[in-house]
Parts: sequence; C-alpha cells; structure tokens
Amino acid sequence: MTGSTTVQQGGNAPAGFENDRSEDSVAGVVRGYVNKIKGGDLGALPAVLGIVALTIFFFALRPETFLKPINIANLLVQAAPITLLAMGLVFILLLGDIDLSAGVVSGVCAAVMAQLLAEQGAPWYVAVLGAIVAGALIGLFTGILVGLVGIPSFVVTLALFLGFQGVTLWIIGQGGTVSVRDPVVRALTNDFMPVGLGWALAVAVIVLYAALQLNRWRVQKARGLARAPLAIVAARIAVIAVVVIGVTAILSVDRALSAAIELKGIPYAVPLVILLLLVLTFVLGRTSFGRHVYAVGGNAEAARRAGINVTRIRVLVFVISSSMAAISGIVAAARLSSVTAASGGGNTLLYAVGAAVIGGTSLFGGRGRVRDAVLGGLVVAIIANGLGLLGVEAYLNFIITGGVLLLAASVDALARRRAAATGH
Repeated sequence: MTGSTTVQQGGNAPAGFENDRSEDSVAGVVRGYVNKIKGGDLGALPAVLGIVALTIFFFALRPETFLKPINIANLLVQAAPITLLAMGLVFILLLGDIDLSAGVVSGVCAAVMAQLLAEQGAPWYVAVLGAIVAGALIGLFTGILVGLVGIPSFVVTLALFLGFQGVTLWIIGQGGTVSVRDPVVRALTNDFMPVGLGWALAVAVIVLYAALQLNRWRVQKARGLARAPLAIVAARIAVIAVVVIGVTAILSVDRALSAAIELKGIPYAVPLVILLLLVLTFVLGRTSFGRHVYAVGGNAEAARRAGINVTRIRVLVFVISSSMAAISGIVAAARLSSVTAASGGGNTLLYAVGAAVIGGTSLFGGRGRVRDAVLGGLVVAIIANGLGLLGVEAYLNFIITGGVLLLAASVDALARRRAAATGH
C-alpha cells in the first residue's frame, strides 16, 4: 500500500511554500495552492466543502432545528467518540496499515472502566487510567504481532476484532449492561463548562493559534526560508477566530426547552477533543517520531535504509491508536451512561475510518493529518444528525454514509494517480 519515496511531514509548510521563494506574495500563494490541487494534493478541501454543503443542505430542509444551539451541542457531542477513534486511526493509516479491531477495543476499555467503577468502587481517575492502560497494552500486543512477528495488520486486527467482542462480553458478564453513574465521567458529554470559562478557553485557543502562526512566520523570515505573506497568516488567524467565536457564542446561549432549567455552555467533550488534537498534531508535525511515521508510510524500505527503526514505529503507532480507542470508548460510555456487549461494535469502526479518509488521510499511507479526523468526524456526524432530523429510514443512513466514504476513497485514489502523473 506504499510506493512513494517522498517523506511527507504532516504538511507543516503551507501549500506551495516549500521551495519556491516566488510565492512570498498573496498571488503566489494562490498560484501555489491551485498548482497543489492540480497536482492531486487536495488536502482537507473535500472535507471542508462537504461540511459547508451538508450544512446548507440540512439547514434548507430543517431551518427550524438544524442550526439551533441545542442541536449544534448535540452534534458536537455525537461527533466526539468517532472523532477520537479516528484520530488514533490516522496514525495507522499513515503507515498504510489498518486496524479493524479499534472499535471493539474501545468497547473493551470502556467495559474495564465501567467494571472498575461499578464493581470495584474505584475512583473515576483510577478507572479511566485503567481503561487507557488496557488500551495501550492491547495496542502493544497488536503492534508486536504486526511489527515483530510480521503478520499483516489486516489479519491480526480481524482476528482481534472477533476475539475482543468475546472479551467485552466476558468483562460485562451475563447481565449485558453495566451502568456508568460516576458524575465526573458522565460530565464529559452530559455537562457543560461555565459560560465564562468557555469564553476564556475560546480566547486562549485563538491567542495560542495566533502566537504559533506568527512565531513560525518570524522564524522562517529570520532564517531566510520561504514563507507565507503576513496577510495570509493574518487571514488564517482571522478565520479560526471567527469559527471559534461563532461556535462559542452559539453554545453560550441558553438552549433549554424549558424555562425551569438553564442549559448553556460548551460540552466538556469539546475541549478534550481540542486538547488531544493539539497534542497529536504536535507529535506528528514537530517531533522526530512524527517525521519517521511519514517516512515509513511513504516508503518503509527507504526509511529502514535511512536508519529508522520501522518495527518500533509500527508498534508505537498501534499503541497510540488503541490508547485513543480507549479514550473514545470512555467518551461513548459517558454519552450513553452505560456499557453493553455491543459497545464499540456495529458501525463504530467504519464511521471512524470513514472520518479519517473523508477528512483527507490517504488509505495508501504517507499522507494525512490529525485534523483530518476532526473534519471527517464532523462530516459523518452532520450526515447522521441531519438524516435523523429528517426522519430518514435507517437503511438510507447506512447507504448514504457508505456512499460518502466510497466517494472519499475514490477521490483519494484519483488524487494519487494525478500526483503520480504530474510528478508530485
């Protein structure tokens, strides 16, 4: 699934700025971006266009409900478990591998947390840590089978997909359901930040993003490197600021259906997703480990000859993926306030893989970013949420979501063909 010798580093440089100093102007930026698209590197463009188109479509059909604050909050909470699971899968897909067990691993880890809370009476932090450690150990086991033993990831994770469903059933027991009543865990998806704290978080996100962008521009200028014009940097900051402020303003409105209660603020799941997005983006884009992941995904043999420990990278990537699956399972359990034998099963994995691919991560390895999971997760959540508001039959939901995933995979394949034809 790998065949390119180019080492991609997460797209840290803006489109078209890598080697062409002629693009130190707004016009040059536009030309560079257009050339990049013509060369087959679409990045997150399809996902962004999909979010805009789907939002307009569902708003046109359900203007009275779709963009209401209560539905936006529900949509963000609905997207959180799939997005978190997809974040981990991005690392796997970057290597050109697949993890078919990620969904059921999230169920196993959620079951571990639920049993520690319900049966052992453990504090929430012990139960959560236990679930994440379980996920990391599962990832270590999977990574050893794939990286050291050399079994194809498809075979290993398919076997684990079947086996871990039995493990979840064994952990939960014959009752079939374990309730999650801990108020801290349930608060992840059922409670909201105070409005003032939400605005403080919004300002912090904007300031941090602006500081990182401006500092990067300053360093590039000081070193005489190709860089985006300051106007483009300012435009990026402005776009992020508008989005963050807009979402915060919507979620700060009282969205309770009854005047007897007050329901406003950002769901706690949102800052959790943002935090993990920042951490994992830093890991992929700013560390040697991240560069090695892209190198192995681009061409494993070339990476090995360059002195990269390919086996170590494969093992660590599976550890990261399964740890993120554990966090996804915790958030899903908090949302449903329970864990069942079916937790993490069904279409969980398919939606997560779909989210990563729809967002722009390549199934062929070597190309993708953690943000792809967020954008793709929003697309998947918007489809499910919008179709639910329309009262569409369940079978149509599956067909439409599957069609969107097939379209995304087709775009990825055609983009790679175009890139190969143009030498990008």
